[in-house]
Amino acid sequence: MRVDRLFRREELALDPVDLARLLLGAVLEADAPEGRIGVRLVEVEAYRGLDDPASHCYRGKTPRNAVMWGPAGHLYVYFVYGMHFCANVVGTEDGQPGAVLLRAGEVVEGADIVRKRRPNARGNGELAKGPAILTSVLGLAREQNGLDLTDPGSPVRLRAGERVPADNVRTGPRVGVAMAMDTPWRFWIDGSPAVSTYRRGGKRRQVRPAG
Repeated sequence: MRVDRLFRREELALDPVDLARLLLGAVLEADAPEGRIGVRLVEVEAYRGLDDPASHCYRGKTPRNAVMWGPAGHLYVYFVYGMHFCANVVGTEDGQPGAVLLRAGEVVEGADIVRKRRPNARGNGELAKGPAILTSVLGLAREQNGLDLTDPGSPVRLRAGERVPADNVRTGPRVGVAMAMDTPWRFWIDGSPAVSTYRRGGKRRQVRPAG
């Protein structure tokens, strides 16, 4: 499967909740030394800024979260627990923070490359299941933070996919957050084997996704 059209920046300059819905079915592709890898997004989470207690931006702008303040269409990558990277697509207008965490996807290009990176995956549904796994199979790390996903010359790009019918979209609380635990800003494609398992957050230390 190959989607030919890159998203334009103005298409991604949305409230993160609206952007999350738009990103379902989109394809994030990355150039690797072995070839191109493409992942169709099947699970995402929306994080706003100053009005979202679960967001990295809730307490204001910092060097770590600066990419999240725009412009839209850039990649925000952050390190968590000293071992994993997670990736987000920045939305909203420039200067208004917000992003969408990419939680899971289906590999639609470069599956042979991904299988070598994930030799213990039990079937295609587990190749990019979960935010840390999705990021690792695409080779995304700190060096990719801030890349412009709308630029044809970027090594990581975001392509518009076939629109997912509303009847196939499910929503629910975000995974593992310690605040705003019941806010239903997690979106996923019903029936996809790549969708990750829901785990409710709480007072104990959790992986806090981006905002």
